[in-house]
Amino acid sequence: MAKNVITANELAKMFLAGAKNLEAKKEWINELNVFPVPDGDTGTNMTMTIMSAAKEVNSLVATGDLNMESLCKAISSGSLRGARGNSGVILSQLLRGFTKVIKEKQEITITDLSVAFDKAVETAYKAVMKPKEGTILTVAKGVAEKAKEVAASGCEDIGEFLRIVIEHAEVVLAHTPELLPVLKQAGVVDSGGQGLVEIFHGVHDQFLGKEIDFSSIEVAAPARAGAARPAIETDNIKFGYCTEFIIMLESLFNIKHELDFKEYLESLGDSLVLVADDDVVKVHVHTNDPGLAIQRALKYGSLSNIKIDNMRLEHEERLFKDAAATASEAKEEIKEPPKNFGFVTVAAGAGLAEIFRGLGADCVIEGGQTMNPSTEDIVDAIERINAKTVYILPNNKNIILAANQAQYLVDDKTVIVIPTKTIPQGITALINFMSDGDVDSNTENMTEEIKNVYTGQVTYAVRDTTIDDKEIKEGDFMGIGDKGLLSVNKDIKTAVCEMIDRMQEESSAELFSIYYGEDVTEADAKEVADYITGKYPSCDVELQFGGQPIYYYIISAE
Repeated sequence: MAKNVITANELAKMFLAGAKNLEAKKEWINELNVFPVPDGDTGTNMTMTIMSAAKEVNSLVATGDLNMESLCKAISSGSLRGARGNSGVILSQLLRGFTKVIKEKQEITITDLSVAFDKAVETAYKAVMKPKEGTILTVAKGVAEKAKEVAASGCEDIGEFLRIVIEHAEVVLAHTPELLPVLKQAGVVDSGGQGLVEIFHGVHDQFLGKEIDFSSIEVAAPARAGAARPAIETDNIKFGYCTEFIIMLESLFNIKHELDFKEYLESLGDSLVLVADDDVVKVHVHTNDPGLAIQRALKYGSLSNIKIDNMRLEHEERLFKDAAATASEAKEEIKEPPKNFGFVTVAAGAGLAEIFRGLGADCVIEGGQTMNPSTEDIVDAIERINAKTVYILPNNKNIILAANQAQYLVDDKTVIVIPTKTIPQGITALINFMSDGDVDSNTENMTEEIKNVYTGQVTYAVRDTTIDDKEIKEGDFMGIGDKGLLSVNKDIKTAVCEMIDRMQEESSAELFSIYYGEDVTEADAKEVADYITGKYPSCDVELQFGGQPIYYYIISAE
């Protein structure tokens, strides 16, 4: 029997099914990496991104507090905060755009789906500075175009609509190697696009009634408890004031602000209802401290329709005094004055973390090639630093988008992303920071200096393939540069030395810095350093323990 609408409950289960199917296929998707390196992470990043949202959705399902609006907020905010890697950030933006369209619907029609897919693509393309075709974006665009075509044809069966759209997504995905030559040479389709298709397959399976086990999906952790409030006598009423108001927004109020504000209000009372529209925020809360709720709300704009009902009139005077005293105490909290600059950087390996801290990094997020931190991880690190301006050094091209996304979720300090793509670039940026310089000059100087750094990294191949006309066998050692493959050999020292020779040809370097990994002995690393000093006597060489996993050597030429 044809079905022409989707309810919020049905959409929640379809979303969870899509997340589960992606999770089941993540290792296979990881193996679609163009470079056959052991850190293929597209499947992992997309899975962790969507599972962050799935936890939020599962919480709504478990509590029964589910409608289209709450579902859309859970999907959008959960994926935004949990976004990891370029593919994860793009996925979060696709979900954000999709939910913008349907959040006010009671039921979703085929026309709604078509418009929502179109908005999803528009939002995701805007999030990427230089969109590339042959990627997840291309597959998403193909889905939106086919959805519009099918909707216009008068199709009224959502099952048939999804089948046609997914079949077209498979066709577009199969065409990605024709749009990106590196995919064709490696013999793979785009991994992010494959991940998106797997999500759609899960969604479709659930719609058709396939039994899917959601029991392994966790529920989101409850909000952190706020500061303890003063004890107040009650007559069977825990919180005495029913407080309602509308905020006419006058400053930035994004998802991060909404979650923080909601968490704060939950620490003050119960019976919370918070609805955020484009220009206004409607609040209802039972609390013993309406003054604190109002005081925090004034950060975001002017208030209207303020209504405070005392549910325990006999305690009215005391409640006002307690609220005033608590507000006064909050104002009197003394904080150390913020310093001018702070740094968040990303690195994996005890040695590298120590190097960054020694150069002035305030917070080193554990991560990099093998584990991309989430947007929320980066936001949390920024918020721990008491500084007016915080620089983020991603040190990996697959973390830059998440760093950019985190940048827009913090509003109480200036956040600047220096687009470092490698560990050596991050180190160079820190070395060239001038503590007595201003924000603009430091940003410009660090951004320019990282362009003078050439990086080579040595790891091993996890499968047979051909890249840049070089035949690679599983287990071979590969030297990978900023723009592609530099060396391949069955012997690690030969692969390293050939990579160094290529780097010197391209850079005419005066300094080589060698950071050796956790699986390399100091003696072996010393042999590599000796090779450089022997063959290029005019070059200086620095040798340091990095302790990084997966990559035996990270080497910079400057």
